[in-house]
Amino acid sequence: MSAGWRIAVDAGRCIGSGGCVGMAPAHFRLESGAATPIAATVEPTETVIDAAESCPVEAITVRDDDGDLVAPA
Repeated sequence: MSAGWRIAVDAGRCIGSGGCVGMAPAHFRLESGAATPIAATVEPTETVIDAAESCPVEAITVRDDDGDLVAPA
C-alpha cells in the first residue's frame, strides 16, 4: 500500500501569498505569514500538484514514496 506523497514548504522561501491555501485548503494553511502543510503525507491528488506548481517562489515540494520530485515540474 502506498504511503502517499510528502509535502514540504520551504519557510525561508515562502512569501505567504496564500495561493496554495486558496487552491488546496484541505492541505495548506498560513501560520505566521507562511504556508505550512496541514499533513506531511497526503494521498496523491492533482490539487496538491496544482498548488505546488502555482507557488510563485516554488517553495512547495511534493515527493513520492521513493523521494522523487512530483511537483513542481
